[in-house]
Amino acid sequence: MQSFDYMTPTRLIFGRESIVKLPEVMRPLGRRVLMTYGSGSIKRIGLYDRVKDLLKDFEIFELSDIQPNPKYDPSVLDGVRICKESKIDVILAVGGGSVLDCSKAIAAGAKYEGDPWDLISYKVKAQAALPIVDILTLAATGSEYDYFGVISRTETNDKIGYGDPLLYPVCSILDPVYTFSVSKKQTAAGCADAMNHTIEQYFVADSTLLNDGFCESMLKSLMVNTRKCLENPEDYTARAEMMLCCTYGCNGILSLGNSESGWPCHGIEHALSAYYDITHGEGLAIITPRWMRHILSEKTIDRFVKYGINVFGIDSTLPKEEIADKAIEATYAFFESIGIPMHLREVGIDDSRIDEMAHHIAVNEGLDKAYAPLTEQDIKEILIASL
Repeated sequence: MQSFDYMTPTRLIFGRESIVKLPEVMRPLGRRVLMTYGSGSIKRIGLYDRVKDLLKDFEIFELSDIQPNPKYDPSVLDGVRICKESKIDVILAVGGGSVLDCSKAIAAGAKYEGDPWDLISYKVKAQAALPIVDILTLAATGSEYDYFGVISRTETNDKIGYGDPLLYPVCSILDPVYTFSVSKKQTAAGCADAMNHTIEQYFVADSTLLNDGFCESMLKSLMVNTRKCLENPEDYTARAEMMLCCTYGCNGILSLGNSESGWPCHGIEHALSAYYDITHGEGLAIITPRWMRHILSEKTIDRFVKYGINVFGIDSTLPKEEIADKAIEATYAFFESIGIPMHLREVGIDDSRIDEMAHHIAVNEGLDKAYAPLTEQDIKEILIASL
Protein backbone atom coordinates (compact mmCIF):
# COMPACT_ATOMS: atom_id res chain seq x y z
CA MET A 1 0.00 0.00 0.00
CA GLN A 2 1.39 3.36 -1.07
CA SER A 3 1.66 6.44 1.15
CA PHE A 4 -0.52 9.43 0.32
CA ASP A 5 -1.37 13.01 1.29
CA TYR A 6 -5.03 13.68 0.57
CA MET A 7 -7.61 16.40 1.09
CA THR A 8 -11.07 17.06 -0.32
CA PRO A 9 -12.22 20.55 0.72
CA THR A 10 -15.31 20.71 -1.53
CA ARG A 11 -18.69 20.89 0.17
CA LEU A 12 -21.33 18.70 -1.49
CA ILE A 13 -25.00 19.64 -1.17
CA PHE A 14 -26.94 16.75 -2.66
CA GLY A 15 -30.63 16.11 -3.32
CA ARG A 16 -33.91 17.62 -4.43
CA GLU A 17 -34.11 21.39 -4.16
CA SER A 18 -30.54 21.64 -2.86
CA ILE A 19 -30.30 24.83 -4.92
CA VAL A 20 -32.18 26.73 -2.21
CA LYS A 21 -28.89 26.91 -0.30
CA LEU A 22 -27.20 28.78 -3.13
CA PRO A 23 -27.47 32.28 -1.59
CA GLU A 24 -26.09 30.98 1.73
CA VAL A 25 -23.14 29.45 -0.10
CA MET A 26 -22.43 32.51 -2.24
CA ARG A 27 -22.69 35.33 0.32
CA PRO A 28 -19.31 34.81 2.01
CA LEU A 29 -17.57 34.71 -1.38
CA GLY A 30 -18.58 38.12 -2.70
CA ARG A 31 -21.31 39.94 -4.60
CA ARG A 32 -19.86 40.17 -8.10
CA VAL A 33 -20.51 36.84 -9.82
CA LEU A 34 -19.47 35.47 -13.19
CA MET A 35 -22.09 32.87 -14.16
CA THR A 36 -20.72 30.44 -16.74
CA TYR A 37 -22.86 28.07 -18.77
CA GLY A 38 -23.15 26.27 -22.10
CA SER A 39 -25.45 26.43 -25.10
CA GLY A 40 -28.67 27.20 -23.29
CA SER A 41 -30.08 23.99 -21.81
CA ILE A 42 -30.18 25.63 -18.37
CA LYS A 43 -32.67 28.12 -19.82
CA ARG A 44 -34.87 25.39 -21.31
CA ILE A 45 -35.18 23.57 -17.97
CA GLY A 46 -35.83 26.79 -16.00
CA LEU A 47 -32.56 26.63 -14.05
CA TYR A 48 -31.24 29.92 -15.43
CA ASP A 49 -34.26 31.86 -14.16
CA ARG A 50 -34.10 30.05 -10.82
CA VAL A 51 -30.48 31.04 -10.30
CA LYS A 52 -31.12 34.66 -11.26
CA ASP A 53 -34.02 34.81 -8.83
CA LEU A 54 -32.08 33.28 -5.96
CA LEU A 55 -29.19 35.65 -6.59
CA LYS A 56 -31.25 38.78 -7.20
CA ASP A 57 -29.20 40.64 -4.60
CA PHE A 58 -25.95 39.84 -6.41
CA GLU A 59 -24.41 41.53 -9.45
CA ILE A 60 -24.21 38.85 -12.13
CA PHE A 61 -22.09 38.86 -15.27
CA GLU A 62 -22.37 36.05 -17.80
CA LEU A 63 -20.19 33.88 -20.03
CA SER A 64 -22.30 31.57 -22.21
CA ASP A 65 -21.78 29.16 -25.11
CA ILE A 66 -19.02 27.13 -23.45
CA GLN A 67 -18.68 24.08 -25.69
CA PRO A 68 -17.95 20.43 -24.96
CA ASN A 69 -14.17 19.93 -24.90
CA PRO A 70 -14.00 23.57 -23.69
CA LYS A 71 -11.82 25.83 -25.78
CA TYR A 72 -9.02 28.04 -24.58
CA ASP A 73 -9.98 30.54 -27.27
CA PRO A 74 -12.54 31.98 -26.97
CA SER A 75 -14.07 30.68 -23.73
CA VAL A 76 -11.17 30.73 -21.27
CA LEU A 77 -9.76 33.98 -22.62
CA ASP A 78 -13.17 35.68 -22.63
CA GLY A 79 -13.84 34.55 -19.08
CA VAL A 80 -10.50 35.82 -17.82
CA ARG A 81 -11.11 39.15 -19.50
CA ILE A 82 -14.56 39.54 -17.91
CA CYS A 83 -13.20 38.64 -14.48
CA LYS A 84 -10.45 41.23 -14.67
CA GLU A 85 -12.53 44.02 -16.23
CA SER A 86 -15.51 43.52 -13.93
CA LYS A 87 -13.58 42.71 -10.74
CA ILE A 88 -15.38 39.39 -10.28
CA ASP A 89 -15.40 37.90 -6.76
CA VAL A 90 -16.64 34.37 -7.48
CA ILE A 91 -17.42 32.13 -10.45
CA LEU A 92 -20.71 30.19 -10.55
CA ALA A 93 -20.53 27.35 -13.06
CA VAL A 94 -23.98 26.09 -14.08
CA GLY A 95 -23.87 23.05 -16.34
CA GLY A 96 -21.81 19.95 -16.94
CA GLY A 97 -18.15 19.10 -16.66
CA SER A 98 -17.06 21.19 -19.63
CA VAL A 99 -18.51 24.35 -18.09
CA LEU A 100 -16.81 23.58 -14.80
CA ASP A 101 -13.48 22.66 -16.41
CA CYS A 102 -13.49 25.94 -18.32
CA SER A 103 -14.39 27.83 -15.14
CA LYS A 104 -11.41 26.35 -13.31
CA ALA A 105 -9.03 27.64 -15.96
CA ILE A 106 -10.73 31.03 -15.83
CA ALA A 107 -10.46 31.10 -12.03
CA ALA A 108 -6.69 30.67 -12.17
CA GLY A 109 -6.20 32.93 -15.18
CA ALA A 110 -8.13 35.76 -13.55
CA LYS A 111 -5.44 35.98 -10.86
CA TYR A 112 -2.49 35.79 -13.25
CA GLU A 113 -1.04 38.69 -15.21
CA GLY A 114 0.48 36.67 -18.03
CA ASP A 115 -0.93 34.38 -20.70
CA PRO A 116 -3.31 31.91 -18.97
CA TRP A 117 -1.89 29.13 -21.14
CA ASP A 118 1.26 29.40 -19.03
CA LEU A 119 -0.79 27.97 -16.16
CA ILE A 120 -2.67 25.34 -18.16
CA SER A 121 0.57 24.04 -19.71
CA TYR A 122 2.30 24.00 -16.30
CA LYS A 123 4.89 26.55 -17.37
CA VAL A 124 3.93 28.62 -14.31
CA LYS A 125 2.33 27.56 -11.01
CA ALA A 126 -0.79 29.49 -10.03
CA GLN A 127 -0.43 31.54 -6.86
CA ALA A 128 -4.12 32.37 -6.44
CA ALA A 129 -7.51 31.65 -7.99
CA LEU A 130 -11.07 32.91 -7.75
CA PRO A 131 -13.45 30.73 -5.72
CA ILE A 132 -15.78 28.47 -7.72
CA VAL A 133 -19.28 27.21 -6.94
CA ASP A 134 -21.11 24.89 -9.31
CA ILE A 135 -24.62 23.63 -9.99
CA LEU A 136 -24.27 20.38 -11.87
CA THR A 137 -26.60 19.40 -14.72
CA LEU A 138 -24.77 16.37 -16.18
CA ALA A 139 -23.39 13.31 -14.41
CA ALA A 140 -20.08 12.40 -16.03
CA THR A 141 -16.72 13.99 -15.39
CA GLY A 142 -16.51 14.28 -11.61
CA SER A 143 -15.10 17.78 -12.02
CA GLU A 144 -17.46 18.94 -9.26
CA TYR A 145 -15.37 17.08 -6.66
CA ASP A 146 -11.79 17.45 -7.88
CA TYR A 147 -9.32 20.14 -8.87
CA PHE A 148 -8.80 19.09 -12.48
CA GLY A 149 -10.11 20.39 -15.77
CA VAL A 150 -9.41 19.60 -19.41
CA ILE A 151 -8.89 22.46 -21.86
CA SER A 152 -8.51 22.26 -25.65
CA ARG A 153 -6.41 24.58 -27.79
CA THR A 154 -7.65 24.07 -31.31
CA GLU A 155 -4.81 25.62 -33.25
CA THR A 156 -2.22 23.24 -31.76
CA ASN A 157 -4.43 20.14 -31.34
CA ASP A 158 -3.65 20.18 -27.63
CA LYS A 159 -6.06 18.92 -25.00
CA ILE A 160 -4.48 19.27 -21.60
CA GLY A 161 -5.60 18.01 -18.22
CA TYR A 162 -4.92 20.98 -15.96
CA GLY A 163 -4.97 20.57 -12.20
CA ASP A 164 -4.15 22.66 -9.16
CA PRO A 165 -5.38 22.33 -5.55
CA LEU A 166 -6.43 25.98 -5.71
CA LEU A 167 -9.19 24.91 -8.11
CA TYR A 168 -11.30 22.66 -5.93
CA PRO A 169 -14.87 24.03 -6.03
CA VAL A 170 -15.85 25.63 -2.75
CA CYS A 171 -19.24 23.95 -3.05
CA SER A 172 -21.02 21.72 -5.55
CA ILE A 173 -24.81 21.67 -5.63
CA LEU A 174 -26.07 18.33 -6.95
CA ASP A 175 -29.77 17.91 -7.67
CA PRO A 176 -30.42 14.78 -9.76
CA VAL A 177 -33.62 16.37 -11.11
CA TYR A 178 -31.47 18.69 -13.24
CA THR A 179 -30.18 15.63 -15.11
CA PHE A 180 -33.66 14.36 -16.12
CA SER A 181 -33.48 16.22 -19.45
CA VAL A 182 -30.04 14.88 -20.41
CA SER A 183 -30.23 13.05 -23.74
CA LYS A 184 -29.69 9.31 -24.08
CA LYS A 185 -26.47 9.98 -25.96
CA GLN A 186 -25.03 12.16 -23.20
CA THR A 187 -26.33 9.88 -20.44
CA ALA A 188 -24.51 6.95 -22.03
CA ALA A 189 -21.37 9.00 -22.65
CA GLY A 190 -21.40 10.19 -19.04
CA CYS A 191 -21.59 6.60 -17.85
CA ALA A 192 -18.67 5.63 -20.10
CA ASP A 193 -16.61 8.54 -18.79
CA ALA A 194 -17.21 7.60 -15.14
CA MET A 195 -16.65 3.90 -15.82
CA ASN A 196 -13.35 4.69 -17.45
CA HIS A 197 -12.31 6.90 -14.53
CA THR A 198 -12.89 3.87 -12.34
CA ILE A 199 -11.16 1.41 -14.65
CA GLU A 200 -8.10 3.68 -14.90
CA GLN A 201 -7.77 3.51 -11.11
CA TYR A 202 -8.49 -0.24 -10.93
CA PHE A 203 -5.87 -1.47 -13.38
CA VAL A 204 -2.75 -0.77 -11.35
CA ALA A 205 0.18 -2.80 -10.07
CA ASP A 206 -0.47 -2.23 -6.36
CA SER A 207 -4.00 -1.94 -4.98
CA THR A 208 -5.95 -2.75 -1.84
CA LEU A 209 -8.94 -4.99 -1.24
CA LEU A 210 -10.81 -1.90 -0.03
CA ASN A 211 -10.16 0.10 -3.19
CA ASP A 212 -10.88 -2.86 -5.44
CA GLY A 213 -14.25 -3.20 -3.74
CA PHE A 214 -15.00 0.51 -4.20
CA CYS A 215 -14.17 0.30 -7.90
CA GLU A 216 -16.08 -2.92 -8.53
CA SER A 217 -19.19 -1.56 -6.80
CA MET A 218 -18.91 1.69 -8.75
CA LEU A 219 -18.78 -0.13 -12.06
CA LYS A 220 -21.75 -2.35 -11.23
CA SER A 221 -23.78 0.61 -9.98
CA LEU A 222 -23.03 2.64 -13.10
CA MET A 223 -24.08 -0.16 -15.42
CA VAL A 224 -27.31 -0.94 -13.55
CA ASN A 225 -28.38 2.66 -13.05
CA THR A 226 -27.45 3.89 -16.51
CA ARG A 227 -29.76 1.27 -18.00
CA LYS A 228 -32.53 2.50 -15.71
CA CYS A 229 -31.88 6.12 -16.68
CA LEU A 230 -32.09 5.24 -20.35
CA GLU A 231 -35.35 3.37 -19.82
CA ASN A 232 -36.88 6.11 -17.68
CA PRO A 233 -35.03 9.46 -17.77
CA GLU A 234 -36.98 10.69 -14.73
CA ASP A 235 -36.11 7.79 -12.44
CA TYR A 236 -34.88 9.90 -9.52
CA THR A 237 -33.21 7.06 -7.63
CA ALA A 238 -31.26 5.88 -10.67
CA ARG A 239 -30.27 9.42 -11.65
CA ALA A 240 -29.20 10.11 -8.07
CA GLU A 241 -27.01 7.04 -7.75
CA MET A 242 -25.47 7.60 -11.17
CA MET A 243 -24.72 11.22 -10.26
CA LEU A 244 -23.01 10.25 -7.02
CA CYS A 245 -20.96 7.56 -8.78
CA CYS A 246 -19.72 10.15 -11.25
CA THR A 247 -18.91 12.57 -8.43
CA TYR A 248 -16.78 9.98 -6.65
CA GLY A 249 -15.14 8.77 -9.84
CA CYS A 250 -12.32 11.24 -10.32
CA ASN A 251 -11.26 12.82 -7.03
CA GLY A 252 -8.89 10.10 -5.89
CA ILE A 253 -11.02 8.38 -3.27
CA LEU A 254 -11.05 5.17 -5.32
CA SER A 255 -7.27 4.92 -5.43
CA LEU A 256 -5.92 6.09 -2.07
CA GLY A 257 -2.90 3.92 -1.38
CA ASN A 258 -2.81 2.46 -4.89
CA SER A 259 0.14 2.82 -7.24
CA GLU A 260 -0.20 5.15 -10.23
CA SER A 261 -2.00 4.00 -13.37
CA GLY A 262 -0.91 6.65 -15.86
CA TRP A 263 -4.51 7.00 -17.14
CA PRO A 264 -3.62 5.64 -20.60
CA CYS A 265 -7.13 5.60 -22.07
CA HIS A 266 -7.59 9.25 -21.19
CA GLY A 267 -4.19 10.05 -22.65
CA ILE A 268 -5.18 8.46 -25.94
CA GLU A 269 -8.68 9.90 -26.03
CA HIS A 270 -7.46 13.44 -25.37
CA ALA A 271 -5.82 13.38 -28.79
CA LEU A 272 -8.96 12.03 -30.46
CA SER A 273 -11.15 14.82 -29.14
CA ALA A 274 -8.45 17.46 -29.65
CA TYR A 275 -8.03 16.52 -33.32
CA TYR A 276 -11.67 15.66 -34.08
CA ASP A 277 -13.74 17.25 -31.26
CA ILE A 278 -15.66 14.04 -30.56
CA THR A 279 -17.67 13.32 -27.40
CA HIS A 280 -15.17 12.43 -24.68
CA GLY A 281 -17.13 9.53 -23.16
CA GLU A 282 -17.72 7.95 -26.56
CA GLY A 283 -14.04 8.15 -27.37
CA LEU A 284 -13.17 6.47 -24.08
CA ALA A 285 -15.70 3.68 -24.66
CA ILE A 286 -14.20 2.97 -28.08
CA ILE A 287 -10.60 2.96 -26.85
CA THR A 288 -10.98 1.10 -23.55
CA PRO A 289 -11.69 -2.49 -24.70
CA ARG A 290 -9.01 -2.19 -27.40
CA TRP A 291 -6.52 -0.97 -24.78
CA MET A 292 -7.55 -3.89 -22.56
CA ARG A 293 -6.98 -6.37 -25.36
CA HIS A 294 -3.63 -4.82 -26.17
CA ILE A 295 -2.21 -4.93 -22.62
CA LEU A 296 -3.49 -8.40 -21.72
CA SER A 297 -0.41 -10.44 -20.78
CA GLU A 298 0.98 -12.74 -18.12
CA LYS A 299 1.70 -9.63 -16.06
CA THR A 300 -1.83 -8.21 -16.24
CA ILE A 301 -4.04 -11.29 -16.56
CA ASP A 302 -4.78 -11.68 -12.84
CA ARG A 303 -6.19 -8.15 -12.79
CA PHE A 304 -8.50 -8.98 -15.68
CA VAL A 305 -9.57 -12.19 -13.96
CA LYS A 306 -10.55 -10.32 -10.80
CA TYR A 307 -12.33 -7.67 -12.87
CA GLY A 308 -14.25 -10.29 -14.84
CA ILE A 309 -15.36 -12.32 -11.81
CA ASN A 310 -16.26 -9.44 -9.48
CA VAL A 311 -17.75 -6.96 -11.97
CA PHE A 312 -19.40 -9.22 -14.55
CA GLY A 313 -19.94 -12.40 -12.52
CA ILE A 314 -17.94 -14.60 -14.88
CA ASP A 315 -17.53 -18.19 -13.69
CA SER A 316 -14.38 -18.32 -11.53
CA THR A 317 -13.74 -21.98 -12.41
CA LEU A 318 -12.99 -21.17 -16.04
CA PRO A 319 -9.37 -20.92 -17.23
CA LYS A 320 -7.82 -17.52 -16.56
CA GLU A 321 -7.39 -16.76 -20.24
CA GLU A 322 -11.09 -17.39 -20.88
CA ILE A 323 -12.18 -15.23 -17.96
CA ALA A 324 -9.99 -12.35 -19.14
CA ASP A 325 -11.27 -12.67 -22.69
CA LYS A 326 -14.90 -12.72 -21.55
CA ALA A 327 -14.29 -9.67 -19.31
CA ILE A 328 -13.02 -7.62 -22.24
CA GLU A 329 -15.91 -8.80 -24.42
CA ALA A 330 -18.39 -7.88 -21.65
CA THR A 331 -16.94 -4.38 -21.39
CA TYR A 332 -17.34 -3.84 -25.13
CA ALA A 333 -20.84 -5.36 -25.12
CA PHE A 334 -22.05 -3.13 -22.32
CA PHE A 335 -20.95 0.08 -24.03
CA GLU A 336 -22.49 -1.11 -27.29
CA SER A 337 -25.75 -2.04 -25.50
CA ILE A 338 -26.29 1.52 -24.21
CA GLY A 339 -26.02 2.95 -27.71
CA ILE A 340 -22.43 4.10 -27.90
CA PRO A 341 -20.79 3.86 -31.35
CA MET A 342 -17.89 1.45 -30.89
CA HIS A 343 -15.67 2.27 -33.87
CA LEU A 344 -13.73 5.45 -34.59
CA ARG A 345 -15.07 5.55 -38.14
CA GLU A 346 -18.60 5.88 -36.70
CA VAL A 347 -17.61 9.17 -35.03
CA GLY A 348 -15.84 10.58 -38.09
CA ILE A 349 -12.25 9.42 -37.52
CA ASP A 350 -10.42 7.57 -40.30
CA ASP A 351 -6.84 6.38 -40.58
CA SER A 352 -5.47 9.54 -42.20
CA ARG A 353 -3.99 11.02 -39.01
CA ILE A 354 -3.27 7.88 -36.99
CA ASP A 355 0.51 8.28 -37.19
CA GLU A 356 0.30 11.96 -36.29
CA MET A 357 -1.96 11.32 -33.29
CA ALA A 358 0.09 8.37 -32.04
CA HIS A 359 3.23 10.52 -32.11
CA HIS A 360 1.45 13.41 -30.37
CA ILE A 361 0.20 11.07 -27.62
CA ALA A 362 3.59 9.40 -27.14
CA VAL A 363 5.36 12.75 -26.83
CA ASN A 364 2.82 14.53 -24.63
CA GLU A 365 1.04 11.98 -22.43
CA GLY A 366 3.86 10.03 -20.78
CA LEU A 367 2.23 6.64 -21.34
CA ASP A 368 5.59 4.89 -21.27
CA LYS A 369 5.20 5.11 -17.48
CA ALA A 370 1.65 3.72 -17.33
CA TYR A 371 0.61 0.52 -15.53
CA ALA A 372 1.22 -1.31 -18.80
CA PRO A 373 3.70 1.00 -20.58
CA LEU A 374 2.79 2.06 -24.10
CA THR A 375 5.21 3.02 -26.85
CA GLU A 376 4.25 5.07 -29.88
CA GLN A 377 3.84 1.81 -31.81
CA ASP A 378 1.55 0.42 -29.09
CA ILE A 379 -0.59 3.54 -29.25
CA LYS A 380 -0.78 3.31 -33.03
CA GLU A 381 -1.89 -0.33 -32.84
CA ILE A 382 -4.63 0.54 -30.32
CA LEU A 383 -5.89 3.33 -32.56
CA ILE A 384 -5.90 1.08 -35.63
CA ALA A 385 -7.76 -1.64 -33.71
CA SER A 386 -10.35 0.99 -32.75
CA LEU A 387 -11.14 2.04 -36.32
